[in-house]
Amino acid sequence: MAEYHRVYQKGGMYFFTLVTFQRRPIFNDAAAIKLLENTIRSVQVKYPFEIVAFVILLDHLHYVWTLPEDESNFSIRWKYIKSSFTKEYLKGRRIDVSESMRKKGEKGVWQRRFWEHLIRDQDDLNLHLDYIHYNPVKHGLVCSPGEWEYSSFSSFVKGGYYTEDWGGDVKKDVLLMDFE
Repeated sequence: MAEYHRVYQKGGMYFFTLVTFQRRPIFNDAAAIKLLENTIRSVQVKYPFEIVAFVILLDHLHYVWTLPEDESNFSIRWKYIKSSFTKEYLKGRRIDVSESMRKKGEKGVWQRRFWEHLIRDQDDLNLHLDYIHYNPVKHGLVCSPGEWEYSSFSSFVKGGYYTEDWGGDVKKDVLLMDFE
């Protein structure tokens, strides 16, 4: 029998994908990206976690987080990030939602769920780091990862993990996998 891996692992490292409702490109606005970044920092104060890597695209985002050694609840963190972001984002904006969504308290900013994956080992982490950093190229937003401002790619270049030209002419199967 295969070994069972708990989804909620104390101190675990996780890959996440969050998508906007109906893939609305709300992050085509630098102010929305800044709001997201500020919201995440605010939630980190009460519910700490380390951001290992990230990319924010027009209609979705990917993150890798490490939780504190004694904590496993990533869901509460995303709940507060999504709800706090939504509250601020909707100030001065109106988004039409269905009656069903309204009854459930949904605001039409985020899809209901998010995707999470417990990182198992270094190879798994490397695969997800490559996926995150290549994602803007995959979606046709830039020709190479270094051209996309809203990712952790530049910090990985500074740290020696990638070269500046990494991913500009690469078409690896692992980079084209779909985690969304």
